[in-house]
Amino acid sequence: MSPTVKQFLQRWAINTLAVLVAANVIQGIRYETVAGLLVASLLLGILNAFLRPVMMLLSLPLLILTLGLFTFVINALLLYLVGWLVKGFQVETFWAAFWGALIISLISLVANSLLGIGDARVEVSRGRKRSRDRRDDGGGPIIDV
Repeated sequence: MSPTVKQFLQRWAINTLAVLVAANVIQGIRYETVAGLLVASLLLGILNAFLRPVMMLLSLPLLILTLGLFTFVINALLLYLVGWLVKGFQVETFWAAFWGALIISLISLVANSLLGIGDARVEVSRGRKRSRDRRDDGGGPIIDV
């Protein structure tokens, strides 16, 4: 299996897990069949890849004005659109879409960070604290935090 196909399947699985959690946590988001859930998560991924950048560009003044918070509205609109397009997957209200999109984003961020997929990275490093009396021979300034 090529790395591209493997990465696509991993992202789809993460997205499906995130949509599943959102459907179980948020009242107003439901799926009737597993096939409906799979199609909804696939379509959401496709819309996020192609339609979301266009929406972000078109709403750039609002994004700047709201300091990026309008991104949550864009995510909610895309989830609401998926609920409208996919038979077997329902999103009843905008607010259900809003909270569902927020949950999907958080779960996707955490899962992608843990698995090292995509650009999402969380790095925790712990190092030895340097002594104030020691000097680094690298010639540059030393800043201990």
